[in-house]
Amino acid sequence: MANACSEGIDVGFATLGYTEAAVLGVVQGITELLPISSTAHMRIVPHFFGWQDPGSAFSAAMQLAALGAVITYFWRDISSLSTSSVRALVHRQFDHPSFRFVFGIGLATLPIGVVGLAMAKLLNTCDTPLRTLPVIGAACLLMAALMALAEWRGSRKRDLAGFTMLDLMLVGFAQVGALIPGVSRSGSTLTAGLLLGFNREDAARLSFLLGLPAITLAGLKEIWVLTHAGLDAHAWSVLAVGLACGTVSAFAAVWGLLRFFERMSTWPFVIYRAAMGVLLLAISL
Repeated sequence: MANACSEGIDVGFATLGYTEAAVLGVVQGITELLPISSTAHMRIVPHFFGWQDPGSAFSAAMQLAALGAVITYFWRDISSLSTSSVRALVHRQFDHPSFRFVFGIGLATLPIGVVGLAMAKLLNTCDTPLRTLPVIGAACLLMAALMALAEWRGSRKRDLAGFTMLDLMLVGFAQVGALIPGVSRSGSTLTAGLLLGFNREDAARLSFLLGLPAITLAGLKEIWVLTHAGLDAHAWSVLAVGLACGTVSAFAAVWGLLRFFERMSTWPFVIYRAAMGVLLLAISL
């Protein structure tokens, strides 16, 4: 199905109805924060229902829904880290754990910011080859293999209290992989956390907290780009419906994933991702 374009930007969502936008908003909100690739689902759900591909701009802007959910869920953690790190900065306590964590998150965000800007035209242009089903399917299979390796080899003996700056930087570099559709930001960072030996719940918590700056910058950048894409009132209202539905479903995804990891492993996600990759490759033939 052809993409809809405006000023060279992939804005297929502008042709959708409100019901379609609501459904895709729910799907995007859930899959954005689970390690199963929101992009894969944004391609396969419209494919099976015969809807227009919402486009990369929709997926990027919808990250603001995930941002709202993560901030709401982790508000106490974020508030405590912010207050403690500012106090430590004022008193020049640069070795304070909160300051080191916040500073480390900032540094770890630089790789995806730099690479994302460098690849912006390729990622967001209409008919980008990176958004094709074979690429997304292959990325799903690759991440399934890496997640399986992390589950098999990870010690799961560490918690966030014992983090190092190197840990944050390594997870930050893993986050760069999320620029390839099908990899999944949460999937790449969660996998990196597990490979570094963190327990599943803290690996997920690190994934969510590390994603805050990247999600904020990517979402706001896309909204800024869309304001210059000549969208009409209907397109903006469709995006608003998607964001509203996505925020609610993203909050449920955060809550559900942390509860899930209290008792379960990542193997269900490994199997799901492998099946998704096979399915995407099959329908692309």
